[in-house]
Amino acid sequence: MTRKTALLATRAARRVGAGITLLGLVAAFGAAGAQRPDSTRVRSAPRAATTADSMKPPLSPRRAFLYSALIPGSAQSVLGRHKAATVMLVIEAMSIAMIRESAADVREARRMSGDSVVSSYVNATGGLDTVKTPRRFDTPYVHVRQSHVEDWVAFLVANHLFSGADAFVAANLWDVPAQLQIRVGPDGARVGAKLTW
Repeated sequence: MTRKTALLATRAARRVGAGITLLGLVAAFGAAGAQRPDSTRVRSAPRAATTADSMKPPLSPRRAFLYSALIPGSAQSVLGRHKAATVMLVIEAMSIAMIRESAADVREARRMSGDSVVSSYVNATGGLDTVKTPRRFDTPYVHVRQSHVEDWVAFLVANHLFSGADAFVAANLWDVPAQLQIRVGPDGARVGAKLTW
């Protein structure tokens, strides 16, 4: 009986809660109907022609940083810097290939760390004696190979951060026309930059 009474009390409480919620919704709609729309119209001011200085960049600097930090070169490509995007992607591919190569070296060193090579079965007196050379892949050698993997992972992370920073700067300066020149003369090379504000 106690269980049945508890079940009935729970159902009653749910019904009361649903009734209060329904009453609150009806009251809210009633108040919303009392509002009337304004009868006067406000005309919008004529818009001035958009000048080149007020154009929005294709990506915000924050979004450009995030895009290129996740996939190096993606924001540079959106901003029209295709050569920079290609360089970032080439560095990314090279880093991933070298991480795989270094990881294969670590696996090989670990697999062969317990191996030894027999160099001779005969001693100087002509008797049978097994002479083993020290193992090629000892523990320090494995640690060196592991540090190579860590170095390439650090290089990959640095590429992501550098690509993000480059995209951030490019998004901030996307509409600044810059002309760089390198001229080679008889007295040496000259670098010139022309910036218009």
